Amino acid sequence: MTKSARRRFITVLAGLAAAPLLPARAARAQPDPFAPLVRQVTGGVPVRPGRVTVDTPRLADNGHSVPLRVKVESPMTAADHVRSITLLSERNPRPVMATFHLGPKAGRAEVVTRVRLNGTQRLLAVAQLSDGSYWSGSAEVEVTESACLDAS
Repeated sequence: MTKSARRRFITVLAGLAAAPLLPARAARAQPDPFAPLVRQVTGGVPVRPGRVTVDTPRLADNGHSVPLRVKVESPMTAADHVRSITLLSERNPRPVMATFHLGPKAGRAEVVTRVRLNGTQRLLAVAQLSDGSYWSGSAEVEVTESACLDAS
């Protein structure tokens, strides 16, 4: 076999090996499920990732009461503070789980709560700051026993 024949053979083999990966790449190119919700919350203002930390257990045995803490980096002064934090769920029947309104007198930009989750999903927290900017953070949660079984 000549060098050029070997190269063609290897090129064809590489193409065949990559073919099963193409649908997986196309699946990853799906639009973000949070995009319409985020547009609704922000009124179309761009959301930057960062400044928001979503802390929850990676594995939740029971989706009926999953602990969740959201913290936003902010000095919480009159000139620079968090106005609101909105919690979004990827798979719950009501994807906007809660909105918390804060102000400079809150002292810290932190919310600690428990949420119900309908299965394994990604959670997103969107924070609106006093300057009109929006920041976000997310976390993945694997739920072994789902809550929200009545999704109708």
